[in-house]
Amino acid sequence: GLEPSPQQPLDAPRSKMAFFLRAGARAVPAGGLGVLLGGSALGVVAAATTPTVARQDAPAEPESVSKARAAFAAAIDESVEKRGDGTSLAPTLVRLAWHSAGTYAKADGSGGSCGGRMKFAPEANWGANAGLADARKVAEAIAADTGLSRADAYTLSGVVAVEEMGGPKVPWRPGRTDEPDGTKSPPDGRLPDADKGALTATVAHLRAIFSRMGFTDREIVALSGAHTVGRCHTDASGYWGPWQYAETSFNNEYFRLLLEAPWTLKKTHQGKPWTGPDQFESPDGAIMMLPSDMALVWDKDFRKVVEEYAKDEDKFFADFAAAFSKLLELGVTFPGASKSSSSTGWRAWLGL
Repeated sequence: GLEPSPQQPLDAPRSKMAFFLRAGARAVPAGGLGVLLGGSALGVVAAATTPTVARQDAPAEPESVSKARAAFAAAIDESVEKRGDGTSLAPTLVRLAWHSAGTYAKADGSGGSCGGRMKFAPEANWGANAGLADARKVAEAIAADTGLSRADAYTLSGVVAVEEMGGPKVPWRPGRTDEPDGTKSPPDGRLPDADKGALTATVAHLRAIFSRMGFTDREIVALSGAHTVGRCHTDASGYWGPWQYAETSFNNEYFRLLLEAPWTLKKTHQGKPWTGPDQFESPDGAIMMLPSDMALVWDKDFRKVVEEYAKDEDKFFADFAAAFSKLLELGVTFPGASKSSSSTGWRAWLGL
């Protein structure tokens, strides 16, 4: 197993108050959290790298999309109030969007978000999709109420959730269609595993999974940053705990903690021996990392990007927004457009 060398004691979490600053889930986040279009690093980069291109006004969003955005935000707010424990539906919606799209293979164009096939077997029953049934029901109900396709609702749910938790505005557009069943689902095993038994194997697995979809090392690390929100549940994955203390705040704490916390293998849980799969925990046992997370600091090329994002939240936000938008569009042929490329989505959204 992996035992990182001892490091300096962990500083008090900088984001612990972030949840309380947005207890209503939609409050404007403080400080550098919440990159919006007008001041986002993505917008700045686009403007700086295309100075001769006159920006046009982005096309107005269809009313069905606006209604769906509001409905997802309301569902997240309702979950915050109903749970009352600092958690919400938002991280699960990010996972729903991610997993609905993360089956894509560029070699043959199979998989991806188009089709909304996770509603049906076999995808609904995959171990990697355990715990997503309730989130699917929320998205499907909103799709039915607003006229969006199920596939659009699955992906939009994650986009809204990221923004509601103080993260970047992710470029997104409608146009995905639905399949009537799961007969066109790709084979199981296309989503990332948390552990392949050894660091070298886990690193190789991450690169194999993401390169199959056309992602670079930088994009792999950026998308892994979605672990800054949410938690693992023993009844779904066998693992336990959140990755950071404020699990409904989208920020760069995941990367800072990866580098600064003295992670050790988890051996006990609530006073009893830990019988679950290998995972790592902080000294107080309150937060954890998976072997696939620790692989990001073990591999020298991944680690360089982790260090960059730990220091620069705006850069992480910009890269995550671009990579997540790309993920959600892989394999989708939008009306009046050819198959999307890695930059088509955000350029269209910016009106470039």
